[in-house]
Amino acid sequence: MDTWGRTPLFWGHDPLRDEARSWFKGALGERQVATQLDALGSEFTVLHAVPVGKSTTDIDHVVVGPTGVFSINTKNHSGQKVGVGGRMLTVNGQRTPHMHRALAEGERATRLLSAAARGPILVQPVLVVAAASLKFGKTAPAVVTVDPRQIGAWIRDLPRVHSDEAVRFLSMLAEERGTWHVEAVVVNDTLRHVQRFERLGRDIGQAAARKRLMRRAVVVAALALPAGALLGYWWAIAGAALSASS
Repeated sequence: MDTWGRTPLFWGHDPLRDEARSWFKGALGERQVATQLDALGSEFTVLHAVPVGKSTTDIDHVVVGPTGVFSINTKNHSGQKVGVGGRMLTVNGQRTPHMHRALAEGERATRLLSAAARGPILVQPVLVVAAASLKFGKTAPAVVTVDPRQIGAWIRDLPRVHSDEAVRFLSMLAEERGTWHVEAVVVNDTLRHVQRFERLGRDIGQAAARKRLMRRAVVVAALALPAGALLGYWWAIAGAALSASS
């Protein structure tokens, strides 16, 4: 039996729980940045959601190319005002740990990749922040901070620091899970998570469309009711007139 009409989605209810809303918003931001990075071209190796350490912590994106190696941390504060300066990043005037965490992430990635390469390899941290406005203070930010639309061009336009051979070598190391995580091999379900995310995105879109449709139906019904009553009124008058003439 089709139970679509019985589900909250049918009535346009948002399927996303409140406690998962920030996660979903962040994931959308990561996907937007991923699209920009994937367009860098064949000279660059781009990795997404790179697992680090012992737990489920990951680096949003790692990029290896002729212009360097980068650990990219994405933050989706769309619709909000973001201020950046020194080691501080504020959202609507409130301090956040974003800058400190990005610095720590870059330092950790540098240690891990250098150990795998058996030589010093700098991994530069980058913050990519989606916001209504991104305002920079007088002090240069401790971590390069850019808008999602700028990240691809920023990386591509930097001066070359690695040869083609070095890029191939570092890309090979970066692609090895054991470079970043204590578990070098793991049977993960990344594809399943991606599929779930895609399905959740479709459900949210369908719910929003259904909600808009329901609103239109209410408006049409409200307009149709007076029209129907008016039509009935005129039929009653016509009926009375016919009765009087017969």
